[in-house]
Amino acid sequence: MATGILGRKLGMTQSFDDAGHAFGVTLIEAGPCTVTDVRTVERDGYAALQLGFDETRDSRLSRAERGHLQDAPAYRVLREFRLERAPDLEVGAEVRADMFAPGDLVDVTGISKGKGFAGVVRRHNFRGGPRTHGQSDRERAPGSVGAGTTPSRVFKGVRMAGRMGGKRVTAKRLRVEHVDAEKNYIALRGAVPGPRNGILVVRPTSRHGSRD
Repeated sequence: MATGILGRKLGMTQSFDDAGHAFGVTLIEAGPCTVTDVRTVERDGYAALQLGFDETRDSRLSRAERGHLQDAPAYRVLREFRLERAPDLEVGAEVRADMFAPGDLVDVTGISKGKGFAGVVRRHNFRGGPRTHGQSDRERAPGSVGAGTTPSRVFKGVRMAGRMGGKRVTAKRLRVEHVDAEKNYIALRGAVPGPRNGILVVRPTSRHGSRD
């Protein structure tokens, strides 16, 4: 059994609970993924499944990628999923959205939307400075960033302006609300990282306990 699946974010919509209350859900095209390689402890030192997603043309692959996939179709995305024991799937097997069921909790990993260069107010939620006391152009400035003579430098990790977004982010413990096994769609309650058509990794949640 695979420990996850690759998918594509399709966008957000809304769903309703039994009481008629609306809530936001994210629709994901989860698979189908094909097992392109199997890692074993004896040969590789660890157990894992490599899944391929988003079939493409052979011309888009390098010779190394084409040689790795051998007779399998060309896939744009390859990811490995670690396993605790030897996998029970073979190369060529399919992993589909029906590995999940409504009520399951999952962790979703993706690349967040890049927002370019941002100041400290937007990037770190700084309040900014006052408009009084003669400062007219320092309202969104970060203020002091370190001491003077000692240590005569700025410490690493100080929150400043810089590139915002475009990082690998994981949304934890999202509830699976709907599963369409025929179309390989799953609907998750809440938002997930990344833009529309962004590639996502969906795994059963790694945190214990239930979510109300």
